[in-house]
Amino acid sequence: MTIKVCVGSSCHLKGSYEVIEAFKAVLKKYDVEDVVELQASFCLGHCSKGVTVSCEDMKAAENGPQVEETADGFILHSMNADNVEEVFAKEVYPKIFSE
Repeated sequence: MTIKVCVGSSCHLKGSYEVIEAFKAVLKKYDVEDVVELQASFCLGHCSKGVTVSCEDMKAAENGPQVEETADGFILHSMNADNVEEVFAKEVYPKIFSE
Protein backbone atom coordinates (compact mmCIF):
# COMPACT_ATOMS: atom_id res chain seq x y z
CA MET A 1 0.00 0.00 0.00
CA THR A 2 1.20 3.44 -0.88
CA ILE A 3 0.38 6.87 0.51
CA LYS A 4 1.46 9.79 -1.67
CA VAL A 5 1.43 13.32 -0.31
CA CYS A 6 1.23 16.06 -2.93
CA VAL A 7 4.18 18.43 -2.82
CA GLY A 8 3.13 20.53 -5.81
CA SER A 9 3.35 24.28 -5.34
CA SER A 10 -0.20 24.76 -4.04
CA CYS A 11 -0.04 21.90 -1.55
CA HIS A 12 3.48 22.89 -0.55
CA LEU A 13 2.22 26.34 0.40
CA LYS A 14 -0.62 24.72 2.37
CA GLY A 15 1.76 22.61 4.48
CA SER A 16 2.55 19.37 2.67
CA TYR A 17 5.92 19.07 4.46
CA GLU A 18 4.16 19.09 7.84
CA VAL A 19 1.67 16.50 6.54
CA ILE A 20 4.54 14.23 5.47
CA GLU A 21 6.17 14.56 8.88
CA ALA A 22 2.84 13.83 10.60
CA PHE A 23 2.34 10.72 8.43
CA LYS A 24 5.85 9.51 9.31
CA ALA A 25 5.02 9.80 13.01
CA VAL A 26 1.62 8.10 12.61
CA LEU A 27 3.04 5.20 10.58
CA LYS A 28 5.65 4.67 13.28
CA LYS A 29 3.08 4.96 16.09
CA TYR A 30 0.80 2.36 14.45
CA ASP A 31 3.83 0.18 13.59
CA VAL A 32 2.97 -0.06 9.89
CA GLU A 33 6.12 1.44 8.39
CA ASP A 34 6.91 -1.89 6.73
CA VAL A 35 3.39 -2.24 5.25
CA VAL A 36 2.66 1.31 4.05
CA GLU A 37 5.06 3.13 1.75
CA LEU A 38 5.03 6.92 2.18
CA GLN A 39 6.02 8.97 -0.86
CA ALA A 40 6.01 12.58 -1.99
CA SER A 41 4.27 13.22 -5.30
CA PHE A 42 4.14 16.15 -7.64
CA CYS A 43 0.74 17.65 -8.39
CA LEU A 44 -2.18 15.26 -7.89
CA GLY A 45 -4.56 17.61 -9.71
CA HIS A 46 -6.71 18.79 -6.80
CA CYS A 47 -4.97 22.08 -6.06
CA SER A 48 -7.98 23.87 -4.62
CA LYS A 49 -8.61 21.00 -2.18
CA GLY A 50 -5.05 20.55 -0.86
CA VAL A 51 -3.10 19.31 0.87
CA THR A 52 -4.08 16.26 -1.17
CA VAL A 53 -3.06 12.70 -0.30
CA SER A 54 -3.44 9.67 -2.58
CA CYS A 55 -3.97 6.27 -0.95
CA GLU A 56 -3.29 3.56 -3.50
CA ASP A 57 -4.15 -0.13 -3.49
CA MET A 58 -6.99 0.24 -0.96
CA LYS A 59 -10.65 1.22 -0.91
CA ALA A 60 -12.00 4.07 1.21
CA ALA A 61 -13.88 3.21 4.39
CA GLU A 62 -16.56 5.74 3.45
CA ASN A 63 -17.00 8.61 1.03
CA GLY A 64 -17.49 12.15 2.18
CA PRO A 65 -16.30 15.66 1.48
CA GLN A 66 -12.74 14.72 2.42
CA VAL A 67 -12.63 11.36 0.59
CA GLU A 68 -12.88 10.75 -3.16
CA GLU A 69 -12.63 7.26 -4.69
CA THR A 70 -10.34 6.71 -7.67
CA ALA A 71 -9.71 3.74 -9.95
CA ASP A 72 -6.74 2.54 -7.87
CA GLY A 73 -7.64 3.75 -4.36
CA PHE A 74 -8.82 7.06 -2.97
CA ILE A 75 -7.83 10.68 -2.51
CA LEU A 76 -7.94 12.54 0.80
CA HIS A 77 -8.54 16.28 0.57
CA SER A 78 -7.82 19.12 3.01
CA MET A 79 -5.15 17.26 4.94
CA ASN A 80 -3.06 19.08 7.52
CA ALA A 81 -0.71 18.10 10.31
CA ASP A 82 -3.54 18.32 12.84
CA ASN A 83 -5.91 15.87 11.12
CA VAL A 84 -3.48 13.25 9.78
CA GLU A 85 -3.83 10.80 12.68
CA GLU A 86 -7.62 11.08 12.85
CA VAL A 87 -8.04 10.53 9.10
CA PHE A 88 -5.43 7.75 9.06
CA ALA A 89 -7.18 5.91 11.90
CA LYS A 90 -10.58 6.24 10.23
CA GLU A 91 -9.81 5.81 6.53
CA VAL A 92 -6.49 4.00 6.14
CA TYR A 93 -5.63 1.83 9.14
CA PRO A 94 -8.80 -0.32 8.97
CA LYS A 95 -7.93 -1.19 5.37
CA ILE A 96 -4.32 -2.18 5.88
CA PHE A 97 -4.97 -5.71 7.07
CA SER A 98 -8.43 -6.23 5.56
CA GLU A 99 -7.41 -6.01 1.90
